[in-house]
Amino acid sequence: MSDASANPPRSLLVTGCSSGIGHAAAHAMAARGWRVFATARGEADVARLREEGLEALPLDLASSASIETAVEIVAERTGGRLTALFNNGAYGQPGAVEDLSRDVLRAQLETNLLGTHELTTRVLPMMRTQGHGRIVQNSSVLGFAALPYRGAYVCSKFALEGLTDTLRQELKGSGIHVSLIQPGPITSRFRENAYRAFQANIATARSAHADTYRQVEDRLASQEGKAPFTLGPEAVVARLIHALEHPRPKPRYAVTLPTHLFAALKRVLTTRGMDRVLLRSTRDERE
Repeated sequence: MSDASANPPRSLLVTGCSSGIGHAAAHAMAARGWRVFATARGEADVARLREEGLEALPLDLASSASIETAVEIVAERTGGRLTALFNNGAYGQPGAVEDLSRDVLRAQLETNLLGTHELTTRVLPMMRTQGHGRIVQNSSVLGFAALPYRGAYVCSKFALEGLTDTLRQELKGSGIHVSLIQPGPITSRFRENAYRAFQANIATARSAHADTYRQVEDRLASQEGKAPFTLGPEAVVARLIHALEHPRPKPRYAVTLPTHLFAALKRVLTTRGMDRVLLRSTRDERE
């Protein structure tokens, strides 16, 4: 009689599972037979995820102690093995670049880049020991195409893409595959969270961009409608499944029409030409 413990289920650690892409990914991969460790920052969200039947853990990407504890728990529960990591957790900090204080920009990078990096480096020894693994980074169309009033988020995602490309090269031949997913507009609570960050950290009244900020605030506060070409989180999950389960995962997965379009235009347009396209795409935010 075979020992079931000799073939443990594939295991996956997912960050940012309170809603949106992370929430959909955790449930979808669990339904596919993966042992999913779904993480979120808030205690209430962790409790809700457990009630939904997921194996949930607290993990705050802005806290090294939280990252260390989560990885230790995963290692203990899996016997020091982890098949895959989906770095999804992030938030957006709107605001003109000249209105971003050092502390506000640092906070954006702590979560979106530095916490993601630290978590990745902490799980890599497990993957190296077992001789295989998958690391999937959830980037954005804003990881290669900059849009106005999104500088902090753009900075974090441009940096994440560069760091990930380097990591992929350094892990060649290790059995560990690294992929980037680049979503465009996806249905989630991203706008709601960005609005809170905007209100908390941007001094709009005394800014040179005060007039534009009124348009930005109206857009972020609006709960009606959605950006053109918006897809549901299942569109990202479909790429995640390929990145985790296909024998030859792709280095990059573009999701939504804007991501495909901007990537194609960036290859053929001059920098000034690309600037015109990107500014035109957000013109309604400034008029």
